Amino acid sequence: MSAYAVGLLSNLQFGPDIVTYLQRIDATLTPYGGAFLVHGTRAEVKEGVFDGNCIIISFPAMAQARAWYESPAYAELIPLRAQHAQSTVFLLDGVAEPNYRAESLLAKLGVKA
Repeated sequence: MSAYAVGLLSNLQFGPDIVTYLQRIDATLTPYGGAFLVHGTRAEVKEGVFDGNCIIISFPAMAQARAWYESPAYAELIPLRAQHAQSTVFLLDGVAEPNYRAESLLAKLGVKA
């Protein structure tokens, strides 16, 4: 099952550290099968408040997503980003079934429809 790393960045202060981060992050993703799905994009907010950038990186499975985030190569880059932006970063599993439907969650929760 695919997994995703999601980053929500606000108050980004673009400078030399961010340039270095951007130049080096791709090499940290390659060993884990990571690929950007969304990068450098401002969200079109429809509900709530978010004034920042959203990054979504796909991985073949949660094991690879965790291994990437915990890798020494990526750990070295985290301060370059974290010192220059307010960041929320999280990992999450994708849906398992190829034709997943929202109501599938009801069965997982034991809710009778």
